[in-house]
Amino acid sequence: MTEDMQAKGTAGYLFEAGMLKRAKRSGWWIAGVKDPETIAEHSFRTGLVGAVLAMMEGADPAKVALLCLFHDTQETRIGDIPHIGRRYLTAASNERVTADQISAAHPAVVSGVQAVVEEYENGESPEVVVAHDADKLECLLQAVEYREQGYQNVQPWIYSSLGSLKTESARQLAEVALSMTSLEWQKVYLGQ
Repeated sequence: MTEDMQAKGTAGYLFEAGMLKRAKRSGWWIAGVKDPETIAEHSFRTGLVGAVLAMMEGADPAKVALLCLFHDTQETRIGDIPHIGRRYLTAASNERVTADQISAAHPAVVSGVQAVVEEYENGESPEVVVAHDADKLECLLQAVEYREQGYQNVQPWIYSSLGSLKTESARQLAEVALSMTSLEWQKVYLGQ
């Protein structure tokens, strides 16, 4: 494959990733949220949450943020299948979807992205554990925000996310988040 073709394949992957800015997280529709966050919005905050958790847990924040950034990129091809829907479907693995997404990209991109997704899906390092906790903690934070907006059916997402957390730091942040409002951060900085 020529360099031009590899560049075109890589640019194509980046355009495809841009679809995540338009694709909604479908599980929230089950809870009645009329205009849920996009997959990209979820992935952005998951990366921030992951970096913060990594700092608290003594893991590598850059590696965790990278794992979080790529954790849902496959949803450009398979969509955001809610957990209840997964029991009725047999979907390709995230590793296989990723391999298809990047098959025409630059070889360094192919090997790099495949390694990130493979590690997130199958690894057991502290960074992988923190990245998975970041995904669940971000979901909990979003559910708290939706609950404040009047969507009462999000409580199962809060319970499920809370019950999935593995690290002490994530559990601590979740408990504190559940005891405050999403705008309470302003009081800290305004001295109230």
